[in-house]
Amino acid sequence: MLDLAFAMAPPQDGAEGGGSLLALLPPMIMMFMIFYFVLIRPQQKKQQEARKMVEELKEGDTVVTLSGIHGTIKKLKDDTVMLQIADNVRVKINRSSIGGKKD
Repeated sequence: MLDLAFAMAPPQDGAEGGGSLLALLPPMIMMFMIFYFVLIRPQQKKQQEARKMVEELKEGDTVVTLSGIHGTIKKLKDDTVMLQIADNVRVKINRSSIGGKKD
């Protein structure tokens, strides 16, 4: 039982039991850099490309919506698009719901 009491006592010679906070800083910085270059930066580039594509839409472009509907742009307004999906079938959608252009 006495051995257990000595094991629980703080060190006698002034040595610290754990590492300093400064020693943890470089690994934390490296982890943040890895997350930035692997996850955050590619996602920002993808969002920027999608925003650019939506801004460059023009009448006559063939597009695919995020829900998978294929159609041709007939009219453009500030934040809406009139999309023709079949003969005499037109749908009004938000610009932000366009997923990509078809060539």
